[in-house]
Amino acid sequence: MYKIAVIGDYDSIYGFATLGLGIFPVKDREETRDTLRRLAESDYGIIYITEKAAAELGSGLEEYRERTLPAIIQIPGVSGNTGAGVEGVKKTVEQAVGSDILFGGVNE
Repeated sequence: MYKIAVIGDYDSIYGFATLGLGIFPVKDREETRDTLRRLAESDYGIIYITEKAAAELGSGLEEYRERTLPAIIQIPGVSGNTGAGVEGVKKTVEQAVGSDILFGGVNE
């Protein structure tokens, strides 16, 4: 059975521990990159990452985008929602179905 992890600054993720999720507080880009790599190579099927932590990785998330597992999902942190998480899900769905999920247009 796969586990679920949450990566980000401590203040944004500590509450997820009460739900039984594995929390992995990170402080900088290198720690975020190393933690994500370690979790992706273990038995985690879903990894939530705060938008801020994901932004610090930049294109470092791209190597995981084509993989089936783990699913990496951006979530807002305590500093608020940047919209990056919704945009990431939107792009993934557009690739899968060939259509813009918000406007119903067909990608060319």
